[in-house]
Amino acid sequence: MRLAAAVLGALLLVSACSTSKDAVEAGTDFVFVSPGGKTDITYDGADRKPMPNLTGPSLSDDAQISVAAYRGKVVVLNIWGQWCGPCRLETPELQKVQDKYAASTQIIGIDVRDNERQAPQDFLRDRSITYPSIYDPPGKTLLALKGYPRAVVPATFVLDKQGRVAAAFMRDLLATDLIPLIDRLTAE
Repeated sequence: MRLAAAVLGALLLVSACSTSKDAVEAGTDFVFVSPGGKTDITYDGADRKPMPNLTGPSLSDDAQISVAAYRGKVVVLNIWGQWCGPCRLETPELQKVQDKYAASTQIIGIDVRDNERQAPQDFLRDRSITYPSIYDPPGKTLLALKGYPRAVVPATFVLDKQGRVAAAFMRDLLATDLIPLIDRLTAE
C-alpha cells in the first residue's frame, strides 16, 4: 500500500511540475511527463522525441547492450525485477511478443533492484525468456530518462523504428496490450 501511495505521489509530482499541456515537453529530447497521472501515454509522429541511448551490461554475460543498436526495429523497453509480482506475470507476455515479432521488434529488459544476478537469471531461464536484459541494480541507466519516476516498476517504453518514444506504460502489460501498437509501428 505504501508503494502504491509513493508511486501515485511520484506521478502526481511529475505531472504537477509540468507546464506543458501534453505528455511531451517542447524541445528535441524525450522528457517523460505524465499529464494527470496517466499510466498509458501514446505519442503521435510529430510529438515523438528520441529516447536517449541506454546502454549497460547484459544480465546473462556482461556484454554491453545498447538500445540504439536496434534502430530500424520497433523496440519494447521494459523495466522489471524478478522481485516484482506484476513483472512475473508480464515477462512471459513480453516473450510472446518477441516470438511473434522477432523479425521487426526487439524486447529489451532493464533489470533493476536485483543485487545478485543469480535470482533474475534463474527467473528468466525457468520461464524460457530469450530477449536480452540490461543488468542495472541501482537503476543508473534510468537517469537518462528525464522526468521518469524511477520508483515505477514495471514500466514499458515502446520506441518506433527511428528510436523515438511512441508510447509509455506505467503498469504491467499483456501481449494483447502491445500487439495493436506494434502492428501500427511496424507498418510505418
